[in-house]
Formats: sequence, C-alpha cells, structure tokens
Amino acid sequence: MRKSATIIIRIRLLLAASAVVLTAFTAHAMENDTRWLYESEAGFSATTPLDALVLARLREKGIQPANRCSDEVFVRRIFLDAIGTLPQADEVRAFLADTRPEKRQILIDELLEREEFSDYWALKWCDVLRVKSEFPINLWPNAVQAYHRWIHDSIRDNKPYDRFVRELLTSSGSNFRVPPVNFYRAVQGNEPHTLAQAAALVFMGVRLEKWTEAQRADLAAFFSRVAYKQTREWKEEIIYADTTSSEPLNATFPDGISVRIPPGTDPREVFADWLIQQDNPWFARSIVNRIWSWLLGKGIIHEPDDICTDNPPVNPELLAYLERRLVAANYDLKEIYRLILNSGTYQQSSIPRTDSPEGESLFAYYIVRRLDAEVLIDAICQFTQTTESYSSPIPEPFTYVPENQRSITLADGSITSPFLEMFGRPPRDTGLESERGTQVSSAQRLHLLNSTHIQRKIENADWLRDIPRSRRNARGEVVETVYLSILSRYPTSEELDIIRNYVDSSGLWPRLVLNDLAWALINTKEFLYRH
Repeated sequence: MRKSATIIIRIRLLLAASAVVLTAFTAHAMENDTRWLYESEAGFSATTPLDALVLARLREKGIQPANRCSDEVFVRRIFLDAIGTLPQADEVRAFLADTRPEKRQILIDELLEREEFSDYWALKWCDVLRVKSEFPINLWPNAVQAYHRWIHDSIRDNKPYDRFVRELLTSSGSNFRVPPVNFYRAVQGNEPHTLAQAAALVFMGVRLEKWTEAQRADLAAFFSRVAYKQTREWKEEIIYADTTSSEPLNATFPDGISVRIPPGTDPREVFADWLIQQDNPWFARSIVNRIWSWLLGKGIIHEPDDICTDNPPVNPELLAYLERRLVAANYDLKEIYRLILNSGTYQQSSIPRTDSPEGESLFAYYIVRRLDAEVLIDAICQFTQTTESYSSPIPEPFTYVPENQRSITLADGSITSPFLEMFGRPPRDTGLESERGTQVSSAQRLHLLNSTHIQRKIENADWLRDIPRSRRNARGEVVETVYLSILSRYPTSEELDIIRNYVDSSGLWPRLVLNDLAWALINTKEFLYRH
C-alpha cells in the first residue's frame, strides 16, 4: 500500500508542479496568477548604453523585448550564472525580503567576490584550455593540478586578461613548475600548425581550418621554434623557445603585416605583443563575445569560437561597445561581467513577448537552457547534503578526490562520473564550446525520475530525516524551506493546497511526504533549466 501511495502522490505532485512551473516558456502558457513567479510588471528598461544598443536593434526588426524578470527568478539566475551554485534557502529569503532598490547590483558585486566565482570560471577556462591528464590530451596529473591552480588563482586575483594571455603564450620552463607552459602541451600534437590552431581558437575565436593554407602557414611561423625536452622526472617536460638559429625568421601577422624577427628573439613574444594591442581586431572582440555567450546562452557572434567573415555579429555596435569597455577597463574581465549582469538585457524575463524567430538571436528575452552537468549534480548534492563519487583511469594518489568536493572544482577532465557523462560534461579534447552538451535526453529524464542514484540522495538528506513531527501550523514553514532550497522561491497557494490535502488524507508527515515533494520538484523544468 505504501508503494502505491508513493507512486500516486509523486505523480500528483509532479503534475501539479509542472502545471505551475515552466511547462512552456511562452506568455500564453502562463496564468495571470502565476506570472509573478517569473516576471515583474516592469517592462524592458534601457538603463545602460548596452541596453540602448540592444533595444535599437530590436526596434529595427519590430521586436518587443521581454519584461524584467521577477526577484525570485533573478536570485536563482544570478547565483547559477555568476558562481555556478544554487542559492541557499536563507540567501533567497534575505534577498526577497530586501527592499533596497539597488539590491540586485549589491548581490552581483557580492557574488563576483565569492570564492565560487573563481571555482566556476576556472571550470569554464579549463574546458577551453583542455585541462586533462589522459588521452588524447596528456598533461598528466601533476601538471593538471598546477595548471588548474594557476588558472583559478588568476581569476581569483582578477589578473588583467592581456597579461593572462601573454603569460600563456610566452612562458617557458617545466610543465610541473611553470603552470602556463601547459598551454603548449594541452594539444593533440606539438607541430607549429597545431599550436597556432590552439592559439587562434582560444584567443582569437578563429577556426584556422577556414583560413587559406598560406594564412595558416604564416601564423604557424610564430610557433615554429617552440621546443620540448624531457627530464628525468616522471612525465616532466621542459617547454622553451629554441632561439639558437643564426637566421632571422620571416613571419606575417593575421592582419597581413609582415615582420622580420631577428635571431635570439622568441617569436611567441612578437606574436603575443601584436595580439594584445588595444586596436587588435580579434583579441578584445573574442573574449567579450565569449563572456556574453557564457552569460546569455548565445554569442553576439555565434558560435563564440567561429569568428569569420561568413559569420557576422548580429549586433555589431553592441560588440564594438563591449570591446571598447574592456580596453578602457585595462582588460579587467570582472568589469565586463558586472556590466552585462547589471544590464536590463540580462535581467529580462525568459517569457518572450514576440513570436519572431529572430527574438532569441537578438536577445529579446533571456534564453532558457539546461544547467551544466557539474552545476546540476552540485545543486542536487547541496539540497540533499550528500556527496558524489568519481572515477578516473589515473591511479591514486594523483586522482584522490575528497568526499565533499564539488564537481565545479574538479581540475582534471579525466576525472568523471556516470552522471557527468550522461549530462554532457565536455571531454576537453578540442577546446570547442560545442563539446559541452546541454540538450535534454530521454536517458537524463529517466535518470532523474527513476534512478536509485537520485532516490538515495533524497532519502539520505539528513536535514529532511531529522525534521520532527511538526505541528499542523508549522508544516507550511517546512514546505517553504524545501521550495526555497530547490526552486529558490516560495510555493504557490495551489501547491500548498495539494500538499496539505495529501497530508490530511494520508496521515503521512513529515519525512515521506517531503521525500516525494523533493523528488517532484527536482524533476520539474523549473529546477533543470536556467530561466
């Protein structure tokens, strides 16, 4: 009987939750009494020059932008987008109770200084830079740990982006002791054209296979004197510039300007100095477009690592504005994060007010997308207060992972889990953004619905297990905490009625009902997606 009752209540709870939450992300799917969950009554506000440029482009196309998102949506969105972490129930309560008009700006500034900011964006950069121990990227564990720590600390210290890139391109030394030299090892081959391909993809947003053979050869010349030397230490390698040649090196920059590099000069330094110039047409454009894509789900040039003449920006003025702002900020990337996150464009609702197919590409609303694999399992573990197990082909102690370590802090792309693989964690083989899978599959839905993996996490949630038999008038507070912890909002009156009716009719309270409620909420689109 208990099993049948559980199945019935779970189905009822899931259907009820789905009827209220984002079953379809359109204005027509929302009842008036639930729209407040996702958007405010305030329309789009062009509060910054960025917003004015977005709005001008929308008006050209006759597209109406979405309303401003609700506080409930914003607090969840900004935590997930800025630090890859679901807000705690108390953090949601505090934000929703805050009456200061500038509370969104204050929260953004706070999150940009949290340790999780460095953790999450180090994860993103490790994807792009291919930080991985084993095949086909063979950095080896010692180098992975050093490289990840250097990336993490560079983000934590807010190292200017031009300096970050120059250190990666020009460093020499041991891959264990000089972390940024691992840029030259995190590739599938040590040939000059392979190194040039990696540099162009990461720092220029360019896929060299679209260039002519002569252009590719010109760029490869700057990496033609990178050399590798083994040492007696296991898996250690020295990367350096072989400048012993007595002959000058003739090379041509991607903009067509030729240069004669004298003997004894590291060609990588010449290329790096050209790349980070303020008027370089690729450098600032590539990174601001990549950050925009990370935060809003689509680049101004999309894909963000496919910048070419055949793939123009949808809003050239907007891209140029962001470039200028980055240069004016002396390549302070946090200023670009702050600028975008504070904009009315970012803070739009995900409920469109247009049927135009161009609405998404022109940023007429916030683009709904599934949580990253690492963020999703961390959110489940955070709510259930459980841990995750990982595996790797690399033996311990090099791959020892503490039980309480979060997935967004995993340094090595070779360390994984069945959940991460199923939910699209990138293999870090190519450095392309498209390696990360964010599409929802049947296997993923079935795993959340039926797996013992998720069920055991819910059943082992200590804070749910320890809830005493609450008085009838205190049950609402417990249910509120579950909603705030999973969906970052308070339950609606309809949802409370469904739960109350079940408790009264079944006499089950609180543990069994809370288990079923948690299961139902974890399986809603509202939990699974950024919205």
